[in-house]
Amino acid sequence: MPFEFQGKHVTVAGLGVSGVPAAKVLHGLGARVTVVNDGADERARAQAAELEALGITVRLGDGDTLPDGTELIVTAPGWKPTKPLFTAAGQAGVPVWGDVELAWRLRRPDSAPWLAVTGTNGKTTTVQMLASILKAAGLRTAAVGNIGVSLLDAVTGDEEYDVLAVELSSYQLHWAPSLRAHSAAVLNLAPDHLDWHGSMEAYAADKGRIYEGNRVACVYNVADKATEDLVREADVEEGCRAIGFTLGSPAPSQVGVVDGILVDRAFVENRHKNAQELAEVSDVNPPAPHNIANALAAAALARAFGVPAAAVRDGLRAFTPDAHRIAHVADVDGVAYVDDSKATNTHATEASLAAYESIVWIAGGLAKGATFDELVAGAAKRLRGAVLIGADRALIREALTRHAPEVPVVDLDRTDTGAMLQAVQEARRLARPGDTVLLAPACASMDMFTNYNQRGDAFARAVRELGA
Repeated sequence: MPFEFQGKHVTVAGLGVSGVPAAKVLHGLGARVTVVNDGADERARAQAAELEALGITVRLGDGDTLPDGTELIVTAPGWKPTKPLFTAAGQAGVPVWGDVELAWRLRRPDSAPWLAVTGTNGKTTTVQMLASILKAAGLRTAAVGNIGVSLLDAVTGDEEYDVLAVELSSYQLHWAPSLRAHSAAVLNLAPDHLDWHGSMEAYAADKGRIYEGNRVACVYNVADKATEDLVREADVEEGCRAIGFTLGSPAPSQVGVVDGILVDRAFVENRHKNAQELAEVSDVNPPAPHNIANALAAAALARAFGVPAAAVRDGLRAFTPDAHRIAHVADVDGVAYVDDSKATNTHATEASLAAYESIVWIAGGLAKGATFDELVAGAAKRLRGAVLIGADRALIREALTRHAPEVPVVDLDRTDTGAMLQAVQEARRLARPGDTVLLAPACASMDMFTNYNQRGDAFARAVRELGA
């Protein structure tokens, strides 16, 4: 039964990018809306004033108390399940939805199906590639969810879509019990956000929710068995298929790579004997291994929706990656300088390091509880040198001492934003023609920068100074 909002008392937990639109949509549907928020800073007060002008009640600095009479909570995805607000809701029998669940419930009967993507790394790039492929097929689409257009805007707005490319985080999936995608992909699984989920098992279970009720295809990573395990555990519609993607030669019901060609052996007639060429590896920008994997996952989802092979090729050729995602900045004196500031955890950095043969690595920042031994041990043979910055750089230095003692290390004992210029200068000193100076920090940026974008911009400016 559809949820009837008219006259219902709905509490929205959290202001910000999801809370404000949710409050407005619910108010427009006739709900009596109360917004609760932990903080009461200037931005929160401005958002509160905007909502109060519409007749919405806002409680700032009181995000733990369940308002009397609440019949439903719609929460910002980042609010931890352990918050007292949700404990009280559970005791009172009040359901808790996220903004994705709300968007799913508000879809019209004829609304666009969702092709959904999650994973520890690569979600945004894969969803953007998918949207580019769908557009190349002439379909009305948008990249939505944890990226770009909000899902609420997509399902309640006036623009009509044929299909949506949806990025979903583990937080969003945790609060979206009713979601049922046309097809979905889990790109990879590695420890992340464990402080929020409580355990790796809980984190994986929330990621696996994306497969529940899939109608056509559950796309998994052949190289990451945990993703296939999630497919096996999922309750899907009859006829839904498991489709693997691999950097190797694909088996039947897989997409993969043969002699530099992206190949489909999943969505072709007589897949045990036949294969369909989709694109060339050189059509993927950049053609790093992890990015080829992203392209294969996007291609599998598009093919599950019936997109022709030519559109896969055209969409990948048209795709331009976002800044700070393994972005080539410049070549200076025969050395390539690459900005992968978006590599904020060890799993992303492992993929980045694997893309180059000889590397001067710039790393460090806020470790978020991560350890670096496995990362360093796997990359040791590729490292020409390392330049370490940021608050938790000692953790990386210690891993280098244990697993790559021959690699020269420059430890910059500073956390001001000007440290990046010095880091790039030190990396230049260590590098030789043919090397790559790679900013792949394996850490969050907030000890030194506002975000990873600002960190990447600082790196690019420093590199341009070298070439000036």
